[in-house]
Amino acid sequence: MSVDEAVARRPESAGTSRLQVLHEATVVQYEQRGAWVISARGSYDMSTVTPLADALDTAAEQHRKVVLDASGITFADSALLNLLILTHQAADFRVAAPARQVRRLLQLTAVDTVLKVRETVEEAAAC
Repeated sequence: MSVDEAVARRPESAGTSRLQVLHEATVVQYEQRGAWVISARGSYDMSTVTPLADALDTAAEQHRKVVLDASGITFADSALLNLLILTHQAADFRVAAPARQVRRLLQLTAVDTVLKVRETVEEAAAC
């Protein structure tokens, strides 16, 4: 079993308050170099985007700089795309290391010309 599978199957009662599990989608949050980083793993669509939306909304209200580590997102549709645009409007927001499918979605919709997309979390947090 991979680490991702173990995290996705971890019961909520045994976890920390910073880990949310829902239908194979997980959200982990931490601070790095003055930025609040939200690391998302799994598939994000209308039925699974709520924990990530809640995390990004709270982060936008409480932190000056917000970074989404998108390296672990395996699927994304318009629900995630809408969330990224809304977060961009609410905060100093960056998307770091988007997985190939997410990068393609951003390119096809030209949202990559609006968002600050960086290759790594470190780069996104630093700039």
